[in-house]
Amino acid sequence: MEFKKVVVMGGGVLGSQIALMCAYTGHDTTIWMRSEGSIERTKPKLANYSAMMIQSLEQARKLLGNPMGAYVYPRGLITDWSAMTDEKLVALIDQVKETAQQIHLELDMGKALAGADIVIESMSEDPKAKIELYEKMKDLLDEKTILCTNSSTLLPSSFAQHTGRPGQYMALHFANEIWKHNTAECMGHAGTDPAVYDQVVKFAAEINMVPIKLHKEQPAYVLNSLLVPLLDAAQQLWGKGVADPETIDLTWRLATGAPAGPFQIMDVVGLETVYNILLMKPDTQDPESVNHKIASLLKAKIDKGEVGINSGKGFYEYKK
Repeated sequence: MEFKKVVVMGGGVLGSQIALMCAYTGHDTTIWMRSEGSIERTKPKLANYSAMMIQSLEQARKLLGNPMGAYVYPRGLITDWSAMTDEKLVALIDQVKETAQQIHLELDMGKALAGADIVIESMSEDPKAKIELYEKMKDLLDEKTILCTNSSTLLPSSFAQHTGRPGQYMALHFANEIWKHNTAECMGHAGTDPAVYDQVVKFAAEINMVPIKLHKEQPAYVLNSLLVPLLDAAQQLWGKGVADPETIDLTWRLATGAPAGPFQIMDVVGLETVYNILLMKPDTQDPESVNHKIASLLKAKIDKGEVGINSGKGFYEYKK
């Protein structure tokens, strides 16, 4: 199968990044969104992530001839570091500058989905909302279309029956800053057609990702099976009043050599996503629980518009 038209359902934190990488690699890319307000919120995200991609390439230019360059270059943007020259990097920067302008922003679901080869659902971690979306989509998809979810924690088997095409449905999950951390977790469910699985692995490689092949369903997949416990532990320390986010982050960075602490990571992920994942825990509804307190603290920040790096403020402030 040839992947020409890609549709991303949702222009949030990862939806915007996925769309940019698809367009950057030469695919006809559309983002479907619910409202004009969603479009206006997505436009600055596309501009912001484009600027970050360009910054990564500019940093790579400074590392030409430096042995460290082979370890830190943005692997989603540069496929062969050994062949890189300054002239080629300038050309890639120009390519990124054009990428956001090539993405179609569409409100009409039928128009967005028509002729799609692959659709990547990248909505919030809300099971009910995902099911409602799939029910609306299923009669609008072409027979050939492969449907993927970018869910970071939910299993595709939970939604397969609602898609109208369980054999052509699976998970394709990306990491944040996709142009640098270019993993694509490929996870089917028991009913996923093996040929479809192989096609999705092929598509992941087409958009300069490294396909991470999961052999069975696993909640949180590989990446978040490792990451979520860290973020949970940090939130527990904060919620119990043991230490503030800055101290927790500083401890993690100093003790492990990691470039970012857990609350800095949450700012990148987006506090709305962190909040929605937390709400899946039953004890969050118990006013006496620590998770209820953490949810209240997160909700207060969200209500003030402090949702992370894209808003200019989360746990930290960022220049816009």
